[in-house]
Amino acid sequence: MPANPKVLNDENAELKHRALLLSNAQRQVVELAIREVCDYRDYVLHAVNVRTNHVHSVVSAPCNPEQVMDSFKSYATRKLREAGLLDRNIKRWARHGSTPYLWTEDDVRRAIDYVLNGQGEEPFV
Repeated sequence: MPANPKVLNDENAELKHRALLLSNAQRQVVELAIREVCDYRDYVLHAVNVRTNHVHSVVSAPCNPEQVMDSFKSYATRKLREAGLLDRNIKRWARHGSTPYLWTEDDVRRAIDYVLNGQGEEPFV
C-alpha cells in the first residue's frame, strides 16, 4: 500500500522532535531492557525484534498490553540514557503503539512468526 501523503504530513506536523533511528548499540540496549522487564515482572517474552524505527514484541502478561508497552518504553528510555545513548531532552517513543490481544494459540504463533520473520532484512544502521 502506498503511503498516504496527507496522513504522513499530519503525523510529521505533530512531531516535537525529528524522527530518530536507533543505532545498533541503541537497539541492543532496548532489547536488553525489554528482556529485563520481562524477567523482573515474570512476563513471558515469546519474541522481540527491535528495528531502527520501531519495536515488535509478543508477550504474555497478567496485565493489559498498554501497561506492558509503557513498561518497555520507560525502562528502555532509562537504560538508553544511562548508557549515554539518548539525550535527556529527547522524547524517544511515539505516544502509543499497537497493542492487540492475542486470544488463541494460533494468534500467538502467527504474531511470533510475524515479529521474527515478517520484518524484512536486518538493517545495517
